[in-house]
Amino acid sequence: MNQRPSLFSKWEKEIKAFFRHPIGVIGLAGVTFVLLVAIFAPVIAEPVGGYGIFEERLTGPSTSHAFGTDDMGRDLFSQVVWGTRASIKVAILSVLTATVIGVPIGLVSGYFQGLVDTVGMSLVEIFLTIPMLPLIIIVTAVSNATSINTVAVIIGLFSWPTIARITRSSTLQVSSMQYIEAARCLGIRTGPIIFKHILVNASTPVLINLTIVMATSIITESAISFLGLGDPTTFSWGKILHNAHASGAFASAWWFSLFPSIAIVWFVISFNFLSMGIRDALNPKITRA
Repeated sequence: MNQRPSLFSKWEKEIKAFFRHPIGVIGLAGVTFVLLVAIFAPVIAEPVGGYGIFEERLTGPSTSHAFGTDDMGRDLFSQVVWGTRASIKVAILSVLTATVIGVPIGLVSGYFQGLVDTVGMSLVEIFLTIPMLPLIIIVTAVSNATSINTVAVIIGLFSWPTIARITRSSTLQVSSMQYIEAARCLGIRTGPIIFKHILVNASTPVLINLTIVMATSIITESAISFLGLGDPTTFSWGKILHNAHASGAFASAWWFSLFPSIAIVWFVISFNFLSMGIRDALNPKITRA
């Protein structure tokens, strides 16, 4: 007698497929490394704040300061390490915000279609036609959002359209399947059909897109902080670059801008590689197409 494969065996197969994807494994290792640095930041580096040693201002990398010092004599290694916490917080909060808005809109639009779909997708198109980064900068400046949490939520508020559109596309595909029609015929309510059956089976492309949104949110927050609109009380990689530019040492003290830039690139590329690995593991037909 054939037994239906369990959910564990299904995920076990996909996990094995993921670890056979070298790019995905590299991305996972990169993201894991950043997470570990953020968790153990108090052990790895001293807290950053106040003023450093004036005599050590703008000194290059050395045994005492692995990444050199800034224009106030503060250790750049500590700033980059503690900046991982700000970046991870931005990535998580922005994705949560975008998911809470985008996924329900995409589900409802794709399931009910008709007028509901027209209104929902018209709203998505309006947001997609507006350049996201300039609009986020304007909203951040006007609202005087100085908290890193507020900045992350603002980024998420303008990142939901892509999630909504991908969710809607997946919902349309799943809604046309026979088991959804069977569920309707059996009198199952709309809520359980949408969230128990459709959402679970349409989550693969959404999950892939979430990792991309995380990478985009890091770049956006860095741009906002570089322009001086970020949280002045929190050291982020973008704020370090802002300090380098504001001090006039952006070009002369190469280490001032190099190491936070490497951290940003590392984090973004790791998330992109991770999304590629998840995509190929959950949907292997893409790699064969």
